[in-house]
Amino acid sequence: MQQPAQKRGPIATILVVEDDSALRKSLKFSLQIEGFAVRLYADARELLDDPDLPTFGCMIVDQRLEGMTGLELVAALRARRIALPAILVTTNPPAILKQLAADAGVPLIEKPFLGEALFESIRNALAHRAERAAR
Repeated sequence: MQQPAQKRGPIATILVVEDDSALRKSLKFSLQIEGFAVRLYADARELLDDPDLPTFGCMIVDQRLEGMTGLELVAALRARRIALPAILVTTNPPAILKQLAADAGVPLIEKPFLGEALFESIRNALAHRAERAAR
């Protein structure tokens, strides 16, 4: 039996940085059904210009963005001491990108999203973040 929302604790906010409008909207719908709050960004600059980023949540970042890559965006946020966990998404990633993402500690999920891979990555990122905060 599911607990009432107020008993589960704070709702995680998922930041979606994706240049494809249809995919952004689809992700928002799916994530909201899973119980997450969602903020949408069409590009890296929109996210970097947001003065009010949440402290509890996760980012889903497209690798192929205009102006900078998803990994560059994650690095820029980390340089600002914004430690939200990130999940990189892309189509047909080359081996070097997989390695760069792994080196950065960023899980990579391939589009199209199949099964529960994206949601499992989000839950893992949030759980890992909670474990670190508890220490």
